[in-house]
Amino acid sequence: MNTVFSIYALERAQQRGIPSEIVGWLLSYGAREYDKRGAIIRYFNKKSRNRLHRVVSPNIWGQVSKFLNAYAVVSQDGLVVTVGHRTQRINRKGVDGR
Repeated sequence: MNTVFSIYALERAQQRGIPSEIVGWLLSYGAREYDKRGAIIRYFNKKSRNRLHRVVSPNIWGQVSKFLNAYAVVSQDGLVVTVGHRTQRINRKGVDGR
């Protein structure tokens, strides 16, 4: 998958120590929630963690586990706007706003 980052997202990923592979996995396996501003928040919930755990080797899983609180905000056109570490729960209203 070819992920497109904004300059801001690249800076934040570097500052926060989040590798681009984690962002790729967030986009591929992460849960999604609408942020009420026209973007989608991608994050790992229990179900998406289990899906990711099935596809990565046990060796890699040990290294990935410290990034499971990461999130990515993606615009409607697929641009990664920012990334970070969750410190609060994601308000789950669903992608369709319900």
